[in-house]
Amino acid sequence: MYFFLRNLSILEICYTSVTLPKMLLGFLMEDGRISFLGCAAQLYFLVLLGSIECLLLAAMAYDRYTAICDPLHYNIIMRRGLCIRMVVGSWVVVVPVQIGQTYQVFTLPFCASRDLHHFFCDVPPLLELVCADIFWNQVMLYTIILIFAILPFSLIILSYINVIRSILKMPSVLSRHKAFSTCSSHLGVVMLFYGSATVAYLKRQSRDSVDTDKYVALFYTIVTPMFNSLIYSLRNKEVRIALKRLIWKK
Repeated sequence: MYFFLRNLSILEICYTSVTLPKMLLGFLMEDGRISFLGCAAQLYFLVLLGSIECLLLAAMAYDRYTAICDPLHYNIIMRRGLCIRMVVGSWVVVVPVQIGQTYQVFTLPFCASRDLHHFFCDVPPLLELVCADIFWNQVMLYTIILIFAILPFSLIILSYINVIRSILKMPSVLSRHKAFSTCSSHLGVVMLFYGSATVAYLKRQSRDSVDTDKYVALFYTIVTPMFNSLIYSLRNKEVRIALKRLIWKK
């Protein structure tokens, strides 16, 4: 579990670093310009790290499933070699796919207006600036979402269905509480990440205002990783005690 947590923490540090420094610099300098290559690099690393996080959350769900549903074989199944292959495999699978998507987007003919109505370079707002047929680009975008977001989420749901079944079969309340506490943090992170991303997707599909889309995207790229670290910190007993003392004083 802690091996996956270390990788998740490193991934989210990189994830926020892709957009946040450039965004803050633009606010401070009152200059929202970004170069063509800079926008391409930002888009690539944004979609790359987001896709890897989806796969990593699915690997963590399998880890929790094994720990609760098959605890006697946990150390045999979730050996370090398998965990390393899961993490490395996520990078190996995603890297070439996102290179292809970034190349496909930035070889399209853009219109005269280069004003991107967004806080950072993302696929949907970039496609709005294209003066050509974007049907195949949208097909590729939805295919990538299906493979690297919806499919891992389906596996996570399937894992937790089996986890809940196993927890309900436990004889004592203490055992059920202990088993649920081992996966509650991961479940909270999954709900926060996929919930905010789903809201952003539905906003675009319902054609709401551009400003709403921007702030929703800002939430799942910056605010969600910040809450994730807080959620996992609450697993530590000393952190919980300190937080209770702080709330009590307030």
